[in-house]
Amino acid sequence: MTPTHAPRHPRRSPLAGPPRRAAVTTAAALAVLAAAAPATAAPATAAAPVTVNLTLTGPNGVIYDDAISTDGHIVSPLTGGDHLCDGTNGGANPAPGATPTAALDDAAAADGFDWDGVWYASFDDYLVTEIDGYSQNADFFYLITVNGVETPVGGCQFLLEEGDDVAFTWTEVG
Repeated sequence: MTPTHAPRHPRRSPLAGPPRRAAVTTAAALAVLAAAAPATAAPATAAAPVTVNLTLTGPNGVIYDDAISTDGHIVSPLTGGDHLCDGTNGGANPAPGATPTAALDDAAAADGFDWDGVWYASFDDYLVTEIDGYSQNADFFYLITVNGVETPVGGCQFLLEEGDDVAFTWTEVG
């Protein structure tokens, strides 16, 4: 009878050398490869939360104005497409931390309103397009400021510090 499968313990060729040598040689080769491989960065650790003063203003006035504790995290806009928003986006900062968009996301979750935005993979960031049902249009958008100054980068790239004044303000284009 001819077996239909490979034997469990195939015969070793006498030319193959002792099995222990093969194991030692393989282990040594793996050690050399591991040492030669480029080091990979350890995953970023989450920064401690900070408390900021967040003001959200829509076309009819203030939507939200309160202190909020926030950190960098995955944010969840109304239409989905959750993404990390921790200041490391687009290589903007080497370490994670709280961001304006993460603060917006935390306030929305705590206060029961929605926000939405368009994710731009090329910027690794959102353009916030809607807060509490008020959507930007051809004439108005949400301007992000921190301590009264427009952010030079997106809301997922700008790192916040304890006590910062953060605002998303309904602003006329132009």
